[in-house]
Amino acid sequence: MKQKIINGVLNFDENSMEYIRFGTGGKILILLPGLGDGLHTVKGMALPMAVLYRAFAKEYTIYSFSRMERIPQGHSTRDMAGDLKRAMDMLGIEKADIIGVSMGGMIAQHLAADYPEAVGKLVLVVTVPRQNPVISGAVSKWIEMAERGDHRALMESNLELIYSEKYYRKNRRLIPIIAAITKPKSYERFLRQAQACLTHNSLESLQNIKAPTLIIGGGKDETVGSEGSLELHSMIDNSLLRIYPNGPHGLYEEEDDFQIYVLSFLKYKNNNEV
Repeated sequence: MKQKIINGVLNFDENSMEYIRFGTGGKILILLPGLGDGLHTVKGMALPMAVLYRAFAKEYTIYSFSRMERIPQGHSTRDMAGDLKRAMDMLGIEKADIIGVSMGGMIAQHLAADYPEAVGKLVLVVTVPRQNPVISGAVSKWIEMAERGDHRALMESNLELIYSEKYYRKNRRLIPIIAAITKPKSYERFLRQAQACLTHNSLESLQNIKAPTLIIGGGKDETVGSEGSLELHSMIDNSLLRIYPNGPHGLYEEEDDFQIYVLSFLKYKNNNEV
C-alpha cells in the first residue's frame, strides 16, 4: 500500500497547530518532538520523517504534532498535553502509542496521566519528571542566548550539549550554515516552550499512568541528565528502563539500535519480551 504523506494544519478558534502524517499501518503512533519545535515546527517535515522512521511505517500510521502556533504566556506542559488531546479528537484518534522525546516526553507524561484511555504504549526518551540542575543549566543558557538574539551561539550550544563529542567535532563546521537557515523571525515560541520545560513537574500524576511504558536515558546526557529516567522508572508502574551508558541527549539519532529497540517494545504485548 502506498503511504499517504500529509503536511497539515489544525485550526483552533484563533490559533493553529502544524502536524504531519505518514505510514500505512493499522495502528496509530504519535511522535512528540523536543524543545527544537520552538525554533522550527514540523511543517514540511513529513517526507524526511517518513524516510527517517520508515521502519515503523508498515506497523503504524504515524503523526507528529507541533505545539500551538501562538503559545500563551505561562502555558505549561500539562496545558500542551490538553492541546494535543484536542488535536487527537479533531483527527478522530481515539487511542495511540506515544513516543515523546525530551520536552515531548514531558508532554507525553501528562497526556498518559490525564487521558489514560487515549494512550496505548508510552515511550519516554531522554526526559524528566521535574527540573534538575542539568536541565536548568542547559535551558537557562539557551534562553539567555535567544533573548539576546545570538542564534549562532544557540545552535553551537545545542550541538555541543545534545550530541556526543565525536558528533560535535564532525559537524561543528556546519554551524554557520545551520544558523543562517534556521534563525526564526521571533523567539517567542521557543522562549515560552523553554519556560514550560523549566516549570515542568509531573510527580503528583505519574502514578496515574497505566500504559506500559519504556523509559530510555543516556548516561552522558548533558541536556537533562540521566537521573530523571531513573526517577520516572521508580514512579511509573509497569515501566521498563534502558540507559545507554555512553548515550548523549541525542541518542535517538546516534545509537544504532534505538529504533529497533523501541519498535520491539511497541510490537510485543509484554514489556519483558523486549
